[in-house]
Amino acid sequence: MKFTDGYWQVLPGVSILRPQAVDDVVAGADTLTLYAATGPLATRGDTLNRPLITVSFHTPMDDVVGVTIEHFQGGVERGPRFELASAVADVKVAGPELTGEPVATFRSGGLTARVATEGEWTVDFQADGRTLTTSTPRSVGVITDAEGRHFVREQLTLGVGEHVYGLGERFGALVKNGQTVDIWNADGGTASDQAYKNVPFYLTDAGYGVFVDQPERVSFEVGTEVVSRAQFSVEGQSLRYYVIYGPTPKDILRKLTALTGRPARVPEWSYGLWLSTSFTTSYDEATVTSFIDGMAERDLPLSVFHFDCFWMRQFHWCDFVWDPATFPDPAGMLARLKAKGLKICVWINPYIAQRSALFAEGRERGYLVTNPDGSVWQWNLWQAGMALVDFTNPEATAWYQGKLRALLDMGVDAFKTDFGERIPTDVVWHDGSDPAGMHNYYTHLYNKAVFELLEEEKGAGEAVLFARSATAGGQQFPVHWGGDCESTFVSMAESLRGGLSLAMSGFGFWSHDIGGFEGTPDPAVFKRWLAFGLLSSHSRLHGSDSYRVPWAFDEEAVDVTRRFTRLKLSLMPYLARIGAQAHEEGVPVMRPMALEFPEDRGTAAIDTQYMLGDALLVAPVFNAEGDVELYVPEGVWTDLLTGDQVTGPRWVRQRHGFDSLPLLVRPGTVLPVGARSDRPDYDYADGVTLHLFEVEDGHRSTTWVPGLGGTGGATFTVTRLGGLVRVEATGAGLPWSVQVVGGPRGEAPAGVGVVELRL
Repeated sequence: MKFTDGYWQVLPGVSILRPQAVDDVVAGADTLTLYAATGPLATRGDTLNRPLITVSFHTPMDDVVGVTIEHFQGGVERGPRFELASAVADVKVAGPELTGEPVATFRSGGLTARVATEGEWTVDFQADGRTLTTSTPRSVGVITDAEGRHFVREQLTLGVGEHVYGLGERFGALVKNGQTVDIWNADGGTASDQAYKNVPFYLTDAGYGVFVDQPERVSFEVGTEVVSRAQFSVEGQSLRYYVIYGPTPKDILRKLTALTGRPARVPEWSYGLWLSTSFTTSYDEATVTSFIDGMAERDLPLSVFHFDCFWMRQFHWCDFVWDPATFPDPAGMLARLKAKGLKICVWINPYIAQRSALFAEGRERGYLVTNPDGSVWQWNLWQAGMALVDFTNPEATAWYQGKLRALLDMGVDAFKTDFGERIPTDVVWHDGSDPAGMHNYYTHLYNKAVFELLEEEKGAGEAVLFARSATAGGQQFPVHWGGDCESTFVSMAESLRGGLSLAMSGFGFWSHDIGGFEGTPDPAVFKRWLAFGLLSSHSRLHGSDSYRVPWAFDEEAVDVTRRFTRLKLSLMPYLARIGAQAHEEGVPVMRPMALEFPEDRGTAAIDTQYMLGDALLVAPVFNAEGDVELYVPEGVWTDLLTGDQVTGPRWVRQRHGFDSLPLLVRPGTVLPVGARSDRPDYDYADGVTLHLFEVEDGHRSTTWVPGLGGTGGATFTVTRLGGLVRVEATGAGLPWSVQVVGGPRGEAPAGVGVVELRL
């Protein structure tokens, strides 16, 4: 939200109080508090009728400094609040009497907040002997607008050439400089400035990130209100934010997810291809079986089948009852499908239509969100007379989970947790939560309830969602998909931008509707999207009013599906490792180029390609002709599909058929390729081949090939001295092999732990 008219003037009716004179400094063992008057204090009389702004510093963990700016402190803390972790931190607090100069300092690990106690208000955040960002004399503001509403604002400086990323899933440019972003979940598709997944966090390539610890609407002006600053503001009397020191972008994400939660480990079967009924299409068991058998007949490996909304009766969403007219024997049907080796996913949402039997039950028990007068909140958008499950009520949560448990008992394995964005702010919550805060936070409670049920029933590492909405912390409940995009090349590109922006916000796993959701893609769009989708974290064929089986487009689409599905499954030894890294460290599977190559300024604004893990560069093709322009970082990169090589750093133009796209392997990579390409869950070390790309003299690296469940597996140590390449295996009791790309190949029979190759 903007409050000024240019740099010097405020908007009509707006008044801004700023800290101008520090009156007192209170240094505690692990806190620092400053009381700043909003005008000069030359005499005692200046303290009369003079507002104070209180600014305090604390830390939840090393390298993270929390800042709380407060005006009036008499408000009622209603919640919700983000669930943040904490750890013992290396803290040092010093007032002016200890620093020996007119400054107070608060240090957490390698990050220090340095506050001027005389002269103009200034807070420098410093690390590595440099200032990362600054709160300037004009940055902090306690604001009243023309309507009498109160806000608190902060502005942190941006350096020359500094780029800002993150703020959730946003479909515009990856670099957020020059953008105005409101953190407010909305069901707006992928073609506007609205987003399903809003996260009040931004990351910069200057070595730090900023997480605003406010679940309600947070307005960001990134180089817009003041072009040299990132501004964020909230309505109310206080604002809390955290500065997170890196120094690298990956380090920042590691610390962000340590604070807000790491992604859960996803089951290996979830990496396989998902096929859906689509949304409004007509289908029954015969239709579903024909799709599944058609995939098998065409040698297209399929891992998960998804039933979208109309598995339930129309006007009854959600009652969690299979439509008896269409599916008279749901338990038998699921058993028959699972006998084909499939996992089953069904669509749900947290809305209860008036015609659902659960509406009366929920109303009677007080499980539905109410209006201030005690009546159930309802409207007709989406479902006639629908209400909302109140997940702030533990009994309502258990009630909702109980309905889903019956589906799990029937044979369902996963849930597509749709919606959760259109949450009203004129309602009353069971726990008294602030409705403004619950608008964004509702989705967190919704997805948490479903995910925790799956973990309880299936076990840790076996739970997986297909979720659309989220806010900070939602990365704990993977997987998230990109929402309702159109079936065009333009929407394919905007979907990728959304996924990369979400990755820069701490989300480790992400998917999208292959071919697009709205409308029917022409065969060219579908085939290009297939390659992109099957080189994403998770891969799903889904649409709105048309089927997405490949043969509905043309026979070449079948061939492209087969090629890239089998390619992905053969890469599972690699994908399982980077998935484990997302779970353990918070580093995403799909990475913007700037995340993997922060030292290369050429990658800063690239949002049409990405790194799949640390070793594979993927450049989707966004046109029918096959023309693509991609940036290749430094070194000799090898195309995994063709063996062709290209040397960077430079931009490259190529043309690709529908069965291809730029898929480049980073120099120095040891890429494990599995012996199977028919399913995602197999013994990855059994028969694995290590492909060595541009392994230079003096190279030494260790490659872990996980076992199922993310533990065990095998470890391979690769060294090269002169013309000799030596590979030593630990934990690999089964056959494996080594292929130096463009050079010799070596086999290791069962029980042999070393292979040596002479180049």
